[in-house]
Amino acid sequence: MTDRPAIAVIGRRARSASGLRFSATVAAEALCDAVFEAGGEPVVLHGGPRRALGELPRRLSAFAGVVMPGGSDLGPARYGQPPHPETKPDDDDQDELDLAVARAVISLRIPTLAICRGMQVVNVACGGTLIQHLPDGPVEHLDAHHEVTVEPGSRLESVVGPGPFTVSSYHHQAVDRLGRNLRVVARAADGCIEALEHTTADLLAVQWHPEDLAGTSAQDGALFKDLIDRARAVKEKETPA
Repeated sequence: MTDRPAIAVIGRRARSASGLRFSATVAAEALCDAVFEAGGEPVVLHGGPRRALGELPRRLSAFAGVVMPGGSDLGPARYGQPPHPETKPDDDDQDELDLAVARAVISLRIPTLAICRGMQVVNVACGGTLIQHLPDGPVEHLDAHHEVTVEPGSRLESVVGPGPFTVSSYHHQAVDRLGRNLRVVARAADGCIEALEHTTADLLAVQWHPEDLAGTSAQDGALFKDLIDRARAVKEKETPA
């Protein structure tokens, strides 16, 4: 058994956390569990002050892979829009960190899995925009399960297999105008974009939360195993014979 590759799980800023007197950097246990069960070593990455963002490429290069998790709404000024009444960004420093991470993993081609907000951040970092609030329709996206259909011949299909499958969804925003070098590789029945691949970087992004069903869904578990496989492959190339 090879050593577990270190996977950076980008921390979420929390104003308070149980057992702590002040703010915290946190990560969802379900997400860390999914990385661990797939064979990786999840390490929560603390963003630090903004003045330290220039160090991110070097810091991220120490990891075999990266997970960009879900979270609150990205500030709409980041993609040139006034806020919708239902948009609720809550931390400008988190926005700054996540956008810097997206640009770094794309530039350095670090194996990355972006989830929910993470996918939206990637799209904005690549020059795209977001639908700030999904209208009511035939598919429930907020706190619901629904089917997604994967694009035939995509890399995503090679990971999760063909045919529709059910995902756990928790979002009210979605990708609108597609960013540079991104390809749509899955949609919901209402047309909502559910997954993206980067055409040059080692990055796969999904709008749903694969950590929710990773233990019972073959497709969701495969997403995390794929990240670990990609991370190991890159590290093996970098290790002298």
